[in-house]
Amino acid sequence: MGKRVMVVDDSRMVEIQMKKLLENTQYEVVSFCRKGEDAVARYADVQPDLVTMDILMPGMDGLEASRILLEANPDAKIVMMSHLAYDETIDEAMSIGARGFIAKPLDRERVLSALDKAGA
Repeated sequence: MGKRVMVVDDSRMVEIQMKKLLENTQYEVVSFCRKGEDAVARYADVQPDLVTMDILMPGMDGLEASRILLEANPDAKIVMMSHLAYDETIDEAMSIGARGFIAKPLDRERVLSALDKAGA
């Protein structure tokens, strides 16, 4: 059985792109959330193996959503995804407990490498 991925991003294009990038891999997108609040609310029901989390979203941003998810689920495996690939943003994501960071635009090899490392 493959690994279940929850994608959290306000962009419909990212949903389509992630499904395409993960086709014919061990990963399957099982849930898509457009807001951090939705990810927090749905995580327990979905029980994904991995979460990809955008940083900039309306309402609760990805850093805050990750903090909340990890407080309630310390074993959650979160990989941040963002155009904001600055050292301080990456450092903050890692200090929260993210297991990786993928700079947008998304690339299949970078996505798979980050998911593999986070899921190990």
